[in-house]
Amino acid sequence: MNIQVNGRRIQLNEHEITIGELLESYNVTKRISVVEHNKEIIKKEEYEQTKITNGDTLEIVHFVGGG
Repeated sequence: MNIQVNGRRIQLNEHEITIGELLESYNVTKRISVVEHNKEIIKKEEYEQTKITNGDTLEIVHFVGGG
């Protein structure tokens, strides 16, 4: 499956994956991230149910603490 994440094309070996699983594979904490899936902001509660399909576009923003 081919998708675009933050402007970069990537190929996944999985044929079915959710946004939650993708974030986990990138070690991104769900509670401090925002995901846009095909130009629609997805609620955090929906990450585990929202499936990613071939050709989808995602923008992932995660916040990092610091000073």
